[in-house]
Parts: sequence; structure tokens; C-alpha cells
Amino acid sequence: MDHITSTLTDGLGAAAAGSGILTQLQASIFGLLYLQAQPLSLDDIALELDQSKSNISLNVRVLVDWHLVRRRRVPGSRRDHYEAATDFFRAMQEIFERRFRWTVRQVLVAVEETKATAEQDLAANREARTRRAEVKNRLDQLERFFQLIDAGIGSFVAGEPFPADGLRKVVSLAAGRIRRKR
Repeated sequence: MDHITSTLTDGLGAAAAGSGILTQLQASIFGLLYLQAQPLSLDDIALELDQSKSNISLNVRVLVDWHLVRRRRVPGSRRDHYEAATDFFRAMQEIFERRFRWTVRQVLVAVEETKATAEQDLAANREARTRRAEVKNRLDQLERFFQLIDAGIGSFVAGEPFPADGLRKVVSLAAGRIRRKR
């Protein structure tokens, strides 16, 4: 592998290591394929990255699922070859929809379940009125924030503008709290 490709594969691998989206190896595979003029076979990728072919195969399948890598036929070869996607907008749409939106919606479900639990638990206790109001207020804030993020992801996936007015309200509320704490 040349120095330029090595720099990109190492850099992307390091960036991905803490991302929770791709593994270090998956990002390195993407970086390797991205700088290639021609598609590479699994054997070629394994050799370049000093990995087993089975490990490369498993990770390439994940990249194909994420639409970051495509399988390509090479005339005269019976092997599958792969190339990196260059439509980053489409790739990021897929990642946002499949990864982040799922997580956001899990938070919204947790908020709804907590609201129901709080209503039941605190309704029976007359002394808990203050706590009930505080819990409701905090859960409402959490819900509004994650609904905004969900709407933003939906807008991004659809190729529409992000709902900036909603974001401004959330950011201005947070900025006001930070100023008061100082």
C-alpha cells in the first residue's frame, strides 16, 4: 500500500474507532477502496490490510449493507470485486436513517414509558405534586428535543432543510441555562 492510501486508511480507521458507526477495520477498508482507480477483490483487500480474507469478507458485507461499498464484476474474473461509494449524501442518509434515527426513537419510547410510569406512581402520592411537575417538565423537554432530532433526521433523509426554528428554540433554552449557572 502506498503512503497516501496508508495515511487515509489509518486516519479513517482511527476516526471510526470511537464513532460507534463503523469499526476501525471497516473504515480502513472503505479508505483503501476509495483511493483505488479499479475495484479490488477480497484477496487484494486482505493482502493490502494484512487481514484474513474471512475477516475482510465479513466487514465488506457490513459496508455493502451501509451502501458505502458496492460489489462490481470485473471482466475475465470469477471473483467479486468491490469499490467505495462516492455518493456521500446517500451513504449518510442511510447511516442517519438506520443508526441514529433508531436510537432517537428508542429514547422517545423510553420517555413515553417513563411518563406513564411517573403518572401512575406519583398520582397515588399527594405529597409528590412538586415532583410530578418537575418530572413532567423534564420529560417534556427531553421529548421535544428528541422529536426535533427525529424530525431533523427525517428532513435530512428526505433531502429537505433541517427544521432550524425548532433547533434555535432548543439551543436558546440551553444557552440561557448555561449563562445562569455562571
